[in-house]
Amino acid sequence: MAISASDVVPLSHARANFSELAEEVKGGAEKIITKNGESYVALIDANRLDYYHQLERERIHLLLIDDATAGLDDVAAGKVTDARNTIQSIKRRRSA
Repeated sequence: MAISASDVVPLSHARANFSELAEEVKGGAEKIITKNGESYVALIDANRLDYYHQLERERIHLLLIDDATAGLDDVAAGKVTDARNTIQSIKRRRSA
């Protein structure tokens, strides 16, 4: 959904008209509240915020699956090292 000029609201206007803005947001609008002419906070429906958080969690899960798949591909291709030897090598470099 695109943000229109009427969705950008100065903080002073938001304070004075919060109930009306909340009703507009509940009806599907999103509001950008500005302070000193710059974006400050957003006013969005609580259900939409939950949806955005769900999308972010799903994105994180997809990234983890991609990382796990890449790791399994490395194992299948033989791109592995012994963990003990690697840790000892790191410790030697740190103490040097």
